[in-house]
Amino acid sequence: MSVVPVTSADLDAVEVSWFAALCSDDYQFLGVPAGDLRSSWAHCSDIVKEAEAQGFRNILCPSSYQVGQDTLSFVAGCAPITDKINMLAAVRCGEMQPIMLARTLATLDHMLEGRLTVNIISSDFPGEKADSAFRYQRSREVVEILKQAWTRDEINHNGEVYQFEGLTTDPAKPYQTGGPLLYFGGYSPAALELCGEHCDVYLMWPEKMEELAGRMKAVHSVAETYGRTLDYGLRVHVIVRDTEAEAYEYADHIVSKLDDAQGKAIRDRALDATSLGVAHQAKNRDIADEFGFIEPNLWTGIGRARSGCGAALVGSTDQVMSKLEAYQKMGIRAFILSGYPHLEEARHFGARVMPHLKTCSLPHEYGRVPQSTPATPLGNGERR
Repeated sequence: MSVVPVTSADLDAVEVSWFAALCSDDYQFLGVPAGDLRSSWAHCSDIVKEAEAQGFRNILCPSSYQVGQDTLSFVAGCAPITDKINMLAAVRCGEMQPIMLARTLATLDHMLEGRLTVNIISSDFPGEKADSAFRYQRSREVVEILKQAWTRDEINHNGEVYQFEGLTTDPAKPYQTGGPLLYFGGYSPAALELCGEHCDVYLMWPEKMEELAGRMKAVHSVAETYGRTLDYGLRVHVIVRDTEAEAYEYADHIVSKLDDAQGKAIRDRALDATSLGVAHQAKNRDIADEFGFIEPNLWTGIGRARSGCGAALVGSTDQVMSKLEAYQKMGIRAFILSGYPHLEEARHFGARVMPHLKTCSLPHEYGRVPQSTPATPLGNGERR
């Protein structure tokens, strides 16, 4: 598998992140709501604290209008209860006036003392059905305005969506020089153009490895035209156990009560349900084998009851480690993981895999040096 150049090409560690299930996306059995796993401050903040205790370096805090909690309020609440883990806040561009958003994110970055990262989202709003080109243009302008607010003394922007002239930016300077790292995902040409020019980490949902490599090459070629290189990340679920048989048994267990009609309702309620990325996740299920696998240890059963990221790494500790290392050799430097239920699966992954991974926070282009945690070799010292 060919390797794509990355910003941190000399970095031999990876950023391993977990997922805060803010959108009531936590289950004991997929598609079967459980009261104690519904989105709440108590439950979701417990996930964040557990992820930090297990050594995860970042945690994705998603955004949804139908269910769950407000992302930025949640991130603010996590500032005083954490001290190591980064917070990856999903920001739906256009939801907040961009200069006010710049100030809000700068404030959060100070509250977190530089532990804020931002996931740029371009989805529709409730009641909106905007053209893809417009949504990405809106996101582009939001990002450009954020960067001006964070790096200049004055904002001057004359775009298709927003126009500002001569606005001072003194209150909007973040804790991190230049602002938080920007994570971004999208498959359309407009999405790749935006990411290649302005963002730091290109996020992908699980597909066959050759498909992932193709996406990395496509966005890398765009970034090259701007004299930039990117880091790459994979958002994927995980089920890891001591043996392959135990992992497969648990995969069967969590879908054992899934009603397909309920699963479809869960997928359709998402505002990105008709996006190109979601269509590719659906295609994965169509081409999967009779057990739901599209390649060794990559299982699509999760996607039967979830929009967006719809596949899981399933296997023994050794198999999951081998898969992660294969991704790393491709140039992937960030993994955003999750599992059902999120507290228990964070512990499974934390106990079995985290000790064997050299982890870090992704470095910032302005020179923030990542603190890394060394790996513990598997078995007799051999890494797989």
